[in-house]
Amino acid sequence: MSPYHHGDLRRAILTAALDVIATDGPSALSLRDLARRAGVSHAAPAHHFRDRTGLLTAIAAEGHGLLAEALARATDLRDAGVRYVRFARRHPAHFQVMFTPGLLHTDDLELTTAQALSRTALTDAIAAATPPAPTAAATPPAPTGDDTDARLTRIAVWSLAHGFATLLLDHNLDGLLGDDDPEEVLRRLPMSLFPSG
Repeated sequence: MSPYHHGDLRRAILTAALDVIATDGPSALSLRDLARRAGVSHAAPAHHFRDRTGLLTAIAAEGHGLLAEALARATDLRDAGVRYVRFARRHPAHFQVMFTPGLLHTDDLELTTAQALSRTALTDAIAAATPPAPTAAATPPAPTGDDTDARLTRIAVWSLAHGFATLLLDHNLDGLLGDDDPEEVLRRLPMSLFPSG
């Protein structure tokens, strides 16, 4: 076995794992195989990730952080949906792992923090695109309707963007899209869910 020369073993293992997942899916992931690829002892990956689930959890946490960064730059709600799909296309291995709780240590602090960041970024994009409900001075505000509407909007927006991204990555839209750019197709969807800012 050749000595390890990468300088950042944790990053090297994450990168190798992402390559395996993108090619063969998360079920093909093996710490022993990743150690062989990196040219280190089979115990070296466990030093950074404890086990396979720890590695997948680190990938999911990284993915949520990247998604939060992408969504934070959205100019409006439609753009947030496009950025979500763009993220999935650029980071398909992250995307495969991020939303599969059975693969992850769901109580991991790094993961829950990153999930909160991506959730907040999506919620902020929705809030920025949703005009506040008009209220008359003499009329008391509705007790919970606005919160319910915002929550349902978030669910609808996420469902549309996530569903589109999933269908796209699984090549289920190939025949429907033809030569059209998927991001432009998503931008053109006739959905009042995605008002321009």
